[in-house]
Amino acid sequence: MIDLYASTTPNVLKVTLMLEECGLEYRMLPMNVWRGEQFAPDFVALNPNSKVPVIVDHDGPVTVFESVAILFYLAEKCGHLLPASGPTRYDIMQWMVFQAANLGPANGQFNHLMLFAPQDQDYGRDRYTTELHRVYGVMETRLTEKPYLGGDEFSIADLAAFPWVWSNANRWAENFPFLARDASPGIADWYERCAARPAVQRGLTAHGTLKPLVSTSTPEDLDRMFGRGAYAWRP
Repeated sequence: MIDLYASTTPNVLKVTLMLEECGLEYRMLPMNVWRGEQFAPDFVALNPNSKVPVIVDHDGPVTVFESVAILFYLAEKCGHLLPASGPTRYDIMQWMVFQAANLGPANGQFNHLMLFAPQDQDYGRDRYTTELHRVYGVMETRLTEKPYLGGDEFSIADLAAFPWVWSNANRWAENFPFLARDASPGIADWYERCAARPAVQRGLTAHGTLKPLVSTSTPEDLDRMFGRGAYAWRP
């Protein structure tokens, strides 16, 4: 049995999809990160970075935090979606790092600035809209050359990237131009191939049982979450 500490984030969805791909038994333990549950001492003992997802694999027992590390762990545990050696393994690894260092942060900052920043923050919105356009351009180039980010076969690189694309495609719909088929046919075709996988559909269903809890937060909760107000660090 694997415990998955979860909230409604793309990074948690990555792990849910992988657990379904591997056919592993798991249970979700929802966390209200908007109310600061991730800062409780018992949770910090699992992840000193105070973020979800975290898994506890009771077969080990093994605790793993950071979504990309969790995907590597599960791939190696199950021998699935990551070759044990060879050039393709490193193609997959580099696209995993691309997701963690570029696609995820650019999407996250774009969402934050669009949803929570003061209306006069045009610099930040322009910066991250432009960066997101650049990052999706990198993906488009790759996905016109290969059917999947890691190469010719579906892999954990696709599981790492798909939730971020899925999340923003659903959040912004027609206001999210990076998935328009005429602009990004490679990404659009890849997205459909990923979404059609039975395990991905099961993972999306499981993830859909988690409740969005931002409405439960107070203004102080939001300040703590975003490191602003009384929670902003100042020298």
